[in-house]
Amino acid sequence: MTRDKVGRPLGSLRVSVTDRCNLRCRYCMPEQEYVWLPKQSILTFEEITRLVGVFASLGVEKVRLTGGEPLLRHDLPALARMLAGVSGVRDLAMTTNGLLLAKQAEDLRRAGLGRVTVSLDTLRPARMRELARTDKHADVLAGIAGARAAGFPLKLNTVVMRGTNDDELVDLIEFGRAHDAEVRFIEYMDVGGATAWSAEQVFSQREILARLSAHYGAIEAVPTADVAAPAERFRLPDGATFGIVASTTAPFCRSCDRSRLTADGTWFLCLYAERGTDLRESLRSGASDVALKDLITSTWQGRVDRGAEERLAVRDRSPLYQVTALRADPHREMHTRGG
Repeated sequence: MTRDKVGRPLGSLRVSVTDRCNLRCRYCMPEQEYVWLPKQSILTFEEITRLVGVFASLGVEKVRLTGGEPLLRHDLPALARMLAGVSGVRDLAMTTNGLLLAKQAEDLRRAGLGRVTVSLDTLRPARMRELARTDKHADVLAGIAGARAAGFPLKLNTVVMRGTNDDELVDLIEFGRAHDAEVRFIEYMDVGGATAWSAEQVFSQREILARLSAHYGAIEAVPTADVAAPAERFRLPDGATFGIVASTTAPFCRSCDRSRLTADGTWFLCLYAERGTDLRESLRSGASDVALKDLITSTWQGRVDRGAEERLAVRDRSPLYQVTALRADPHREMHTRGG
C-alpha cells in the first residue's frame, strides 16, 4: 500500500463530479458571484473511472462522490455503475444536499452506490432559508425518505455553528433516530467559502458532548477499527449512536488517508492545501496507466500535509481565504474541492 512521509496510506478518494451547487450554504459558498470551472475542463465519466481505477490499484478502497452538488451532474447513476465495477473499490458512497435525491435514489441504488450522506443543518425551514438561501427544506426531507426507501445506509451531516443551529442538537439526534440514520455533527471549519468564519462561532466537540449529556445522561465513546475515519462515534445511554467530526479543535491529520479529486482533475492531498496536482493534463496528453500510477505514487509519497493541525496553531485565526482570493482561483472553494 502506498504511504506518505507520515506513514498514512492512500486509502480514500473524494471525487467531485461538478463544482455547481443548487444551494448557497453560509459555510461553503456564501457570496453572490462565483468563478466556475470551464465546462470543457470537467472530466468525463470515462476519465473519472480510469483515474479511480489507477487510484484503486494503489490501495484506494473507499470512493465518495461529491460536488458541488453531485446530483446536478447529468446521469450520475451511469457513473455510479461504472465506478461500482472498478476492481478494488469496496465502498462507493455519496454526499448530497438531498434536494434531488428523492427522484434518483432508486436508480443510484440499482447502479451500485452503497451509502448516502445527506447534509441537514437544520430541521427548521425558515432557518434553512437563512443558512442556505432556499425554501426547499421539504425536498431535503423527501430526499432522506427516498434514500431510506431505496435501502441505503444513511448518515446525516450537520455543520454546527454557535448561535445559529447549536440549539437543535437533540432534535437532530431524534430525527436521525426516527429515520434510521446516524447524525454526524461537524465543527465549523475555516476553509474555502467560509469567509464569515470566526473562532467564536465554533461549537466544539467538547461542547456538543456536554449539551447532549445534559439531556440524555452519560455518553460513551464507541471504539472503531477504522482509525482513518473522520468522525469519532459516541453512544447514548439508550444505545443510539452519533458521530462528531472535530477537525477544527481536535484535528486528526496524523491518521488522515483522504485526498480529493476536483471535477476538472486537480488532485488535492489536503482540504487546506494551497495547490493541487493536475491529473487531467497527463490524462488528456496520452499518459499510460503506468505513468499516471507513477505520478500519483510519487506525489503521495512526498505528502507531509497536516493542514488542520497547522491551522490550530495559528494565533488570531481568521478565515483561510477572503473573497478576492477565492475568485482568483476557484480551486480554493469548498464547492470545488468537495468538502
